[in-house]
Order: sequence, then C-alpha cells, then structure tokens
Amino acid sequence: MDMAIQAQKKLHFLVIPLMSQGHQIPMIDIARLLAHHGAMVTIVTTPLNAVRFNSIIDRDIQSGYPIQIVELQFPLAQSGLPQGSESTDTLPSLSLFKNFMSAVSLLQQPLEQLFQQLNPTPTCIIADKNIIWAAQTAQKFRIPKISFDGLSCFASSCAHHLHVSKIHETIESESEPFIIPGLPDRVELMKCQLSGAFNPRSEQFLKATCKRVMEAEEGAYGVLVNSFEELEGEYVREYKKNVKGRKVWCVGPVSLCNENYLDKAERGNKASIDNEDCLKWLDLQAPSSVVYACLGSMNRLLPPQLAELGLGLEASKSPFVWVIRKAYKSDEFEDWLKKDGLEERTKGRGLFIRGWAPQVLILAHKAIGAFLTHCGWNSTLEGVCAGVPLVTWPLFAEQFYNEKFIVQVKKIGVRVGAEVVVPIGEEEKYGVLVKRDRVKEGIEMVMDKGKEGEERRLRAKQFAIQAKKAVQKEGSSYLNITLLLEDIMQNFHA
Repeated sequence: MDMAIQAQKKLHFLVIPLMSQGHQIPMIDIARLLAHHGAMVTIVTTPLNAVRFNSIIDRDIQSGYPIQIVELQFPLAQSGLPQGSESTDTLPSLSLFKNFMSAVSLLQQPLEQLFQQLNPTPTCIIADKNIIWAAQTAQKFRIPKISFDGLSCFASSCAHHLHVSKIHETIESESEPFIIPGLPDRVELMKCQLSGAFNPRSEQFLKATCKRVMEAEEGAYGVLVNSFEELEGEYVREYKKNVKGRKVWCVGPVSLCNENYLDKAERGNKASIDNEDCLKWLDLQAPSSVVYACLGSMNRLLPPQLAELGLGLEASKSPFVWVIRKAYKSDEFEDWLKKDGLEERTKGRGLFIRGWAPQVLILAHKAIGAFLTHCGWNSTLEGVCAGVPLVTWPLFAEQFYNEKFIVQVKKIGVRVGAEVVVPIGEEEKYGVLVKRDRVKEGIEMVMDKGKEGEERRLRAKQFAIQAKKAVQKEGSSYLNITLLLEDIMQNFHA
C-alpha cells in the first residue's frame, strides 16, 4: 500500500446529507467515493433514510471499505411532523416544509453529542449546504467544513450574477426576457423562471432560507460539486472566481461510482418494479428507440397535466418508459388512466412504472434514445453519462437554468416549452402548462434522424465518453478527490 493511501486512512469524514432524494443520493455517492479512496467515512442520517441505501453501504463494508452509517432519531413529534416524514418526498403536505427544516435544525445537538463519541475523531465535516448549522459545529470542534452544493457550476454562476447585479429587480414584467450579466455565454431568462431567492413568486420562508444558506456558506473551507471540468470548463472557472477564498472540487458525475448491477438497481430507494422485468421489456425494443420519461421525486403535476404528458407520449409513436410518481392526487390520475384507456392502448409500446424507478440502470440500456426530464441536476448528469439527448421540462428551483445549459450552451436537448416556475404547493393556480402537441413535438425533434438530430446525439455521446474518463484513474474528477484528501491531510491533520 502506498504512503498516500496509508496517510488517507487516518482521515475521517463526517458526511451529513439533507434528507431529500435529490440531495441525499449524490452525497451517498460522494461518501462512497471517499471511502473507495481509503478515507474513513461516517454518514449521519435518520432511520427511514438509512433504509434507502443501507444495502449498498453494507456491500461496501463487506468489500473492506472504511464506511459506516450512524442513525439519529428525527425529532418528528417535537417539530409537529407525522410518523414517516423523514424526507421531503414523504411529507404528506408541503405546508409541512417549515416543520421539516426546523426538525433538521434540531439535529445539531444530537450530532454534536455523537461527534464526541466517534473514534477516531472526525477530521472534516462534509454537509449539504442547506444544513446551515454544520458551519457552527465544525467551528466548535475546530475542523474544516466542506459544503456539498447540488447545483451545477453554471446554475451557481447564474445565481451569483443575479445576486450581485440585482438586474431582475429592475425588470417590471415577469415575462420579459433579460440577459444575465457577466456570464461567458449570452443567457436570457425571465423573472418567472428564476430560482427561490430571486423569484417574485417565492414565499418569504424560502427567500429567507436561501439568504441564510448563502451567509452560512461564507464560513465553508471549500465546496464539492457534482460535475466535471470537461462538461463545464469555463463555468468551473467562473464559479471558482465567484466563491472567493473557498476551494472548489468538481468530483462528478458521482453516479458513475455505481458500477455493479446491484448498486445501480438499488441507488436511492428500492424500485417499485421488478428490475428484471423492466430490463427484459427494454431488451425487446430496438436500440436508441425508447423515450424514458421521469420528472423527478418532487414533481407534483396535476392529473390533467399528467394526462397531457401521457397523451403526448402516445402521440409521439415512440416506445416509452414512463415513471409516474405515486403521491400527489395519484388516485385521481389513476381514475383518469382507467377511463381513458391509455395504458391499454399502448400495451407493449409503453411501460408504466408507479413510484421509484432504477433510473441509472434504465438510462444505461442500449434501447434508450431520449430522456424526458425535469432538468434536476442529478437527472441531467445521469442523462449525460448515458449519452442520450434530453427533452427538457423544468418545473421549479434552478431547473430553468439547467435547461439553458442543456439546450443552448451544450446543445444536447430540446425544450417542450414550459415557461414558468410553479412554486411547490401552488400547482392548482397554474393548471395545464404544457399541451400534448408540445410533448409530441419535443420527442419527435430529439428522435429525428435528420442532420440536426444526429449532431445532437453525437454531442451527447461525446460527453458520456468524457464523463467516464473524468472519474477513472488520472481523470479530472478522480484527481480532484485525491487533491481534496491531500489538502485536508496537509492542512488539518495533526
């Protein structure tokens, strides 16, 4: 064993993910990557969240990697939350989001008690940037705190320039396009497409939380980003310039650390479909012919909007896999499905998955030809790793920024034409925003065999090759993890 690995064995990272699928999944991947590089890792989470990934961690432990999960009880009763509400996607109502964040803040004390019991003592805390108190805890124990930022460098740069220029405050109309100043590319957005802190429709609690997150960030030693330099080169440089005094390590795409079948199949949650059935169905389809449609674990599309999506998939004539989130008004939508007969009509051509799908496994299948996505950054990167072009349907948060990056900057996607952020919990006010014709059109453009379609597919494939290289030995993201470990070793290890 070489000296570097010998030394890294003495490092102990305490990893604290936010209990929300889009935040937790990449942080578990990061924890595993650090352990695979020889550092000791303790993941802190709550019992119901641990269930979602403990089988993957158990396999790592059996393989001899220095990683463990420690569970803290989530203070449900104290925060006015019902049983089972340990993750944002299991909240019975989004009006409970405030209670959820207050329960997260109550974890500080039990975590600090746990910290003193851990042996060896942690050398560094890696926490989701939304866990605001982690900076205080790190200060208290005199160790560095590294933030995990689930955004792309592009989206973070958009947010930074909005924050600094306040240009959006000078624009009267919510639907008037304006250019975000200071970016390497000409990027136009409307006020109604901006993320939390900048969107006039965001509620005060969200704006206040964003502000507190930004303030807490200033105390971080560095930031880990799930991205890779070959994809976001100039925006990585832009981001480093903007976060003065903090180090930045791009270590993605972290989903690629799931190399074996079981890790891919069980990443995030237990799938609600038999993986074998799903893959057998895909095996029957022609290469690059299937559209995979999934709008993320937090989407709350209304039944009439889901109906338009389903009818658009049908009208596109392409085979499709459609992941329907089982949560919001799902009974009402199931009634519509029965009455309309869509599932029956598309039998053999459409595969309907209700609940959680093994997305990385599905996207890696040679039958997949396009990914209809909400442009959450994890999903976007998973699409990039699979080398498939994207059909973009942003819903909220920074997803409209990601859409600009996919469609305009990297030219690997086509819009379905969603125009406004729909604040979570206000779906009723907005009704149907994307009609079936737009869905059909977007899919047909991406699947098109003409010159434009071919060039888009070629670009997507090239990024997939670069993504795989980035995480392999000597690749940019692999080296960044090594640099991170060396940095903590030299600067903070007694």
